[in-house]
Amino acid sequence: MKQPAIKNRVDVVTLGCSKNLVDSELLMRQLVSNGYTLDHDSDNPRGEIAIINTCGFIGDAKEESINTILSFAEAKNENRLKKLYVMGCLSERYRDELQKEIPEVDKFYGKFDWRGIIADLGKSYNKELEFERSLSTPSHYAYLKISEGCNRTCSYCSIPLITGTYNSRPIEEIEEEVIRLVDKGVKEFQFIAQDLTYYGLDLYKSMKLPELVERVSDIKGVEWIRLHYAYPAHFPIDMLRVMRERDNVCKYLDIALQHISDRMLKIMRRNITKQQTIDLINKIREEVPGIHLRTTMMVGHPGELQEDFDELIDFVSEFKFERLGAFPYSHEEDTYNDKNYMDDVDASIKQERMNKIMEIQEGISLSLNENKIDDTFKVIVDREDSDYYVGRTQFDSPEVDGEVLITKEIELNIGDFYNVTIESAYPFDLIGSVK
Repeated sequence: MKQPAIKNRVDVVTLGCSKNLVDSELLMRQLVSNGYTLDHDSDNPRGEIAIINTCGFIGDAKEESINTILSFAEAKNENRLKKLYVMGCLSERYRDELQKEIPEVDKFYGKFDWRGIIADLGKSYNKELEFERSLSTPSHYAYLKISEGCNRTCSYCSIPLITGTYNSRPIEEIEEEVIRLVDKGVKEFQFIAQDLTYYGLDLYKSMKLPELVERVSDIKGVEWIRLHYAYPAHFPIDMLRVMRERDNVCKYLDIALQHISDRMLKIMRRNITKQQTIDLINKIREEVPGIHLRTTMMVGHPGELQEDFDELIDFVSEFKFERLGAFPYSHEEDTYNDKNYMDDVDASIKQERMNKIMEIQEGISLSLNENKIDDTFKVIVDREDSDYYVGRTQFDSPEVDGEVLITKEIELNIGDFYNVTIESAYPFDLIGSVK
C-alpha cells in the first residue's frame, strides 16, 4: 500500500549543474519562510507538492529531466501528489511543447520566473530573504553564483539561448551573501558562472574577477575559494597573481578547453588558437606553482577528423591535466551548428574517442596521485562512511573530483580541516591518515 502524501511538505528535485542548485536553494528558503517542510532530492518523495528544477543543456540531461517529470506525473495520476511544478532550463526552452505533452504538470516556469511558484501556491514572496538560501550541501561549503547568462558564441552551445546575455551580480551584493553564509558556518565557496572570465565586463566595463575574489578572500571566515568554469579566450591574467598571493584562494582552476586542433577550435568558434592555449596553460602553471587544472574535452563535434582527434590525444598526453573529463558532442536545436552543420560523426566513434581520452587520463591521474604519497595536505572532512572519513584537498571540488579517504585512527569532525598524510593512491582517490 502506497503511503499518503505528507501535508505541507514540498519535494524539490534538482537536475543538472550547480547553478541550478543555487536556484533551488533560493526557492527552498522562500518555501520554508512560508511554513512548508522540505525534502531535496529525496529517494522517497512523499510531499503533497513536487517542484522539479530541470536541465536542458545536452541530450542525456534533457532525457533525464523528461523522465523525472513523467515519473512525478504518474504519481499525480495515482493521487499521490496534489501539485506538480516544473522550472529551470528545459522548461525555459521547451515550455510550449512540454505543456502540450505533459498536461499533468500544473504549471511550467522558466529559468528566471520561478519566483511565481510562491504566488501560485497562494503564499507571499519575502523580498527581505531574496538572497538567502536553504543549503542542500553540507553546511561547511556552498556554491556562489556570481552571474547569469553567457555572451560567447560557441558553435555547439545552447546556454545563451536559455539564459540570455551575460549579467554580472554587483560585487557588494556577492560580498553580503558571503558574509551571511559565513555566519551560518560556511567555510568553503565554489565560485560558479557559465563563464567566470567575463565577470564585470557588462556591469563595470572591465574584468573584475580578480578584484571580486580578493574582496571575498578578505572576509573573515572564508577558508577556501575555488573557481569554476573559466573561459580560455581573454583570460584575466591578474587572477593568477591573486591565486598565488592569497592562501585561501585554492590553487585550482576549472577552465574548459574543449579541443586543441586549430581547425576544430575555429569550427567550434572558440576564439582562441592552439598556440594561445598552450601559452596560457604554461603561463598559469608558471605563475601559480602546484596549481591543479580541471578541463573538459569534446569529441565528435561536426567535422572532427581522425587527425584532429589524434592531435587532441597528443595534447592530453603531453600536458597531463590534473583533472580532465571528456564528453561526446550532442546536437542542439537552434545553435550555430544546427543551422550550419550536420551531426556527421557516428555515435560509436564518439564513444570510442571519449573512452580513449578517459583511458589515457586515468593513467595520468594515477601517476599524479602516486606522486602525492608521503606528502601532507590540508583536507576538509565532508562526511563519515563506514570505513573512512571522506574529505578533499584544495585541489578537489565537490561532486566532480576525487576524494581523500581518511583512516579512522582518531575521531574527526565533519566540516573541520586536518593535515592528512597520503599513504596510497588510486586513479581518482587518495588514502591517508591524520598523524
